[in-house]
Parts: sequence; C-alpha cells; structure tokens
Amino acid sequence: MSDDTARAAEILKGHRESIDRLDAILVYTLGERFKHTQAVGKLKATHDLPPSDPAREAKQIARLEELAKEADLDPEFAKKFLNFIIAEVIQHHKQHQS
Repeated sequence: MSDDTARAAEILKGHRESIDRLDAILVYTLGERFKHTQAVGKLKATHDLPPSDPAREAKQIARLEELAKEADLDPEFAKKFLNFIIAEVIQHHKQHQS
C-alpha cells in the first residue's frame, strides 16, 4: 500500500468514525423527540384535541427549511425529513385516541 493510499485510508477511517458518532446522536435525538411527541399525543387524547395541527406543522416546516439553509443542508431534504417525522407523530397521536 502506498503512502498516499495509507493516508487516504486513515482519513476515511476518521470520517467514518465521525459519521458513526453523528448517527448515534441522530438516533438518541429522535428517541428524545418521540418521547415528547408521545406525551403530546396522550395529552391531546385526554383533552379530545385533534391529532394534527396543520398551522404548527407548516410553521415548523418553514422554520426547518431556514435552519437547513443556515446549515448548508438541502432545504427540500429537510422538508421531506420533517414531513416524514410529522406523519409518524400523527399516527402515534391517532393511536392514543383509539
């Protein structure tokens, strides 16, 4: 293995270690987020509130798109990601109401 190839392998290893740590952060962050959304779903069910709040969802999507731009992340990807999460949360909220 050449020195350049060995150096590239070391750099690759460092990037992959960072990616693995970031993946762990994402999973734990989503876990924490869903703990709160589950509590919100139970509260909504207890007080006969609708499982979704379109005005808040639109506001959150716009907010996340702006954050994505600031973070140099594709805003369309951020929007799709949040829409996926919101759909999952609404399903959880509907389950609490049954």
